[in-house]
Amino acid sequence: MSHQEPTEEELRAAMEEQMRNVTVQDVLLQSVATLVNLGGRRLGLGPGGESERDLEQARIAIEATRALVPLLSGEEATAVKQALSQLQVAYAREAQAGAPEGGEEPAGGQPAPGAPPAAGAQTQGAGGSARQEAERAKARSKIWTPPGT
Repeated sequence: MSHQEPTEEELRAAMEEQMRNVTVQDVLLQSVATLVNLGGRRLGLGPGGESERDLEQARIAIEATRALVPLLSGEEATAVKQALSQLQVAYAREAQAGAPEGGEEPAGGQPAPGAPPAAGAQTQGAGGSARQEAERAKARSKIWTPPGT
């Protein structure tokens, strides 16, 4: 049995069928889920860990998600707000951990508006690094997906 690649016309017809069936709300929810997951990776919480850490990109993911939340409805909005809150707390923790002595923000990054203030963050003792790594490992094991998908 030979496997033939679909023609350009068949691909176009399949794309048209998808466009007829997808809603803007579906695309919006998928975009928000992608932003939340990408934000977590840029905080070093994904499989790549520290090699993918980029606080500025995490901040942008948080801001973009915050901008889109008002367009969501009901259960979706609630779930996204919870995930966003966790992302903001993780961002604040990472920004605080990377801040130089004196509590200044790391170069190139600003805390996300709405994120908990760094001044209220817990100070880490000798076991703080191990605890933080355990939290990261736990977060890495989960990829957030919106309800109903």
